[in-house]
Amino acid sequence: MEAKLPKGYEPHDVEAKWYEFWTGQGLFHADEHSAKAPFSIVIPPPNVTGVLHMGHALNNTLQDILVRWKRMEGYEVLWQPGTDHAGIATQNVVEKQLAAEDSSRHALGREGFIERVWQWREESGGQIINQLKRLGASCDWDRERFTMDEGLSRAVREVFVTLYEEGLIYRDNRLINWCPRCHTALSDLEVEHQDQKGNLWHLRYPVVGTDRYLVVATTRPETMLGDTAVAVHPDDERYADLIGKSVMLPLMERPIPIIADDYVDREFGSGAVKITPAHDFNDFEIGKRHNLEFINIFDASGVVNDNGGRYRGLERFEARKAVLADLEAAGLLERIEEHLNAVGECYRCKTVIEPYMSLQWYVKVQPLADKAIEAVQTGKTRIIPAQWEKTYFEWMFNIRDWCISRQIWWGHRIPAWFCEACNEITVSRQDPTACSHCGGSDLRQETDVLDTWFSSALWPFSTMGWPEKTETLQKFYPTSCLITGFDILFFWVARMMMMGLKFRGEVPFRDVYIHALVRDAQGQKMSKSKGNVIDPLTVIDEYGTDAFRFTLAAFAAQGRDVKLSVDRIAGYRNFVNKLWNASRFALMNLEGFEPDGVDLQQCELALSERWILSRLTDVVAEARQALTEYKFNEAASALYAFTWHEFCDWFIELSKDDLYGENALRKKTAQAVLYTVLEQLLRLLHPFMPFVTEEIWQALPGVRPTISIMAAPYADVSALPADQAGAAHMELIMEVIKGIRNIRGEMNVPPGKRITAVLDCKNPEISGILAAGEGYVRSLAKVDQLSCGEGVERPSQAATQVAGEVEILLPLAGLIDLDEELKRLEKEIAKVAKDIAMFSKKLSNESFLSKAPADVLEKDRQKLADAEEKAAILRQSLARISALK
Repeated sequence: MEAKLPKGYEPHDVEAKWYEFWTGQGLFHADEHSAKAPFSIVIPPPNVTGVLHMGHALNNTLQDILVRWKRMEGYEVLWQPGTDHAGIATQNVVEKQLAAEDSSRHALGREGFIERVWQWREESGGQIINQLKRLGASCDWDRERFTMDEGLSRAVREVFVTLYEEGLIYRDNRLINWCPRCHTALSDLEVEHQDQKGNLWHLRYPVVGTDRYLVVATTRPETMLGDTAVAVHPDDERYADLIGKSVMLPLMERPIPIIADDYVDREFGSGAVKITPAHDFNDFEIGKRHNLEFINIFDASGVVNDNGGRYRGLERFEARKAVLADLEAAGLLERIEEHLNAVGECYRCKTVIEPYMSLQWYVKVQPLADKAIEAVQTGKTRIIPAQWEKTYFEWMFNIRDWCISRQIWWGHRIPAWFCEACNEITVSRQDPTACSHCGGSDLRQETDVLDTWFSSALWPFSTMGWPEKTETLQKFYPTSCLITGFDILFFWVARMMMMGLKFRGEVPFRDVYIHALVRDAQGQKMSKSKGNVIDPLTVIDEYGTDAFRFTLAAFAAQGRDVKLSVDRIAGYRNFVNKLWNASRFALMNLEGFEPDGVDLQQCELALSERWILSRLTDVVAEARQALTEYKFNEAASALYAFTWHEFCDWFIELSKDDLYGENALRKKTAQAVLYTVLEQLLRLLHPFMPFVTEEIWQALPGVRPTISIMAAPYADVSALPADQAGAAHMELIMEVIKGIRNIRGEMNVPPGKRITAVLDCKNPEISGILAAGEGYVRSLAKVDQLSCGEGVERPSQAATQVAGEVEILLPLAGLIDLDEELKRLEKEIAKVAKDIAMFSKKLSNESFLSKAPADVLEKDRQKLADAEEKAAILRQSLARISALK
């Protein structure tokens, strides 16, 4: 008999076929008019420049498991997709292209450049969307949005103008993080800090009118050109007589005051600190407190400007060298010491950022943050795992106003116009033709664009049509949950909370599930420089999407990083193949079977059938509970164990006698149970492994109840007969079978050899259970003669094992040749001892340890551990056989 499924599972054709089918049938589409309860989730919009990496793969796999499960549970599900315009990142990509053509954005002009970016987006942007489809993501692609599309641009403008009108958006000239390469301001979150070895230079500043010096220490000596004071602690007796006097700023020959401020740490260095208010965030605050002059010494490219005197025109690090050389020549460089410094870099181009005085736009966030804090405190939004709440609160309680302006061209241009006549600002929902203050018509629009995260912060409601009062918003907002990585908890999650509460009066999501990082097998962060990056698309090509998705889910434990290796994905490909082969076996044995009208409640079920149906009921509850609690790994683990061990390894073997036997009624019942368990199992596995489950499910006998397994209920086991007592009896019988198999394995009894077994039971109930399961024991343990009961005659020489309240005795007479077995074991032990000696010698060789790659060392250590474990098992067997002689 041929199965409807080919011998081997070939993922690629199957995946393309079913994905096209699902989208063609509109199965991912959410209906806002549906009477079903809503479940909605918004995709963290990947950058339009992005390509699928492991973080995306994990994030979107978990989302897809959730939305497929919820659809099957009867919800109207919206999974809202889209991409982010990614201001700086996208501008950098297109600027690099222009540079390769010997052109630049300035050569094209603003309009021409923006046109070029849109062209790039049409041709190359959004590549990641197709890659998400390869992953099986069941987003409602009909609703795909882009943060620069017309509707979202309108939402951005509405939010900006409203916040401005309420006094929550303002302009101020203050210190910001500046990228001299990207020529734009960056928020604190867009600066990545790296510990780098550097120096602490101790400089002498002469005190005016004395022969004394104040020694100040700095990691950025070039900024001294903009110093406007030296500060000491007010209680520092060493300098009490100098407060109010001046020092002569070296190289610039400009007197600057000596001031007293509590900020100064008396114990650090000399206790005197140079103050550069225009180039250091702490100094900026001191400068404001003491009414100091703010002298900016750099231009936008980090080149010294006119305020830098003779160093004008030098790039900042060249200026550092020149300043240090001149200080040393003047005898004003006291000493240099090594110093570990946290250097801030631009998150996009890795250029060292410069604190820079600049006029920028800000959001006053404290009033917004207060409500976002309260929403989590009162449980309106849960953060899972709960430990991330602490991080959320720490950041929110210490939040600073948000710099939202960026000096780039690609993005939402700030809707503010400057009047040439009266210098006032007009902020408007529509492009104005006249100044709102004086009526003048000579208006100039702000050239800055908004921080990318400004538009992303509106994502949960802007994508649903806000500011219009749409039916989609009414049905699906607030969203049910958000699945995201911890790295954008503040960038994005906190800001969505603030904006959702402000503009919708409700939290944007009920739950926030924070997943961990995907690391390599050794737990190291994946990076190109380490060469340990695993490409999701390569893995999908080699092992299939289902195996890859199941691996990610299986290792997605709450609060723990995913340690991923290609070997693990290969292991779960074996799981996909196991399911495939079990399904082929089932289909071969379901020829002529018609599932319609089968009622298992009316069937005379064998013990093994009552057991598997009870276990199926249990595993449905386990999977549901785990998914409800976002414990994806626990759901995967329960389904894996049930599929591989209970369904494939046990139930299929237990059912063979009835499937192959002559009893027609027994065969029909066995078929009904086999069909039911497999069909329900495919539904349970579908959210994790959508492609292989659809392929098998469609091949099952009978008429499919729905067009796709996607549209079938998740699991329908309420009508199944449950017999927990019978299941427990079957578990005992299985323990006995395992015990006999273990002895056979230890004694090296050939697999096909039929043997004699004695089962000594401790009470009549146990004896009765095993008598009822005698057929299973004989068949699966290859037992010929079986004695079972209380006080049975025990053989004089027997190998024994205990299974619950049963002692298993296998008479050795005729089972094995003791002398031959002893010889075989001694030979095996000697062979393994050689392996142990070889690996031990290798791993104690310092030269080998220092030169061998980490993966080679890991493999050798594992081989040594395996050999030692094998030797221990062999020695135990030797001791057991020796004791029997």
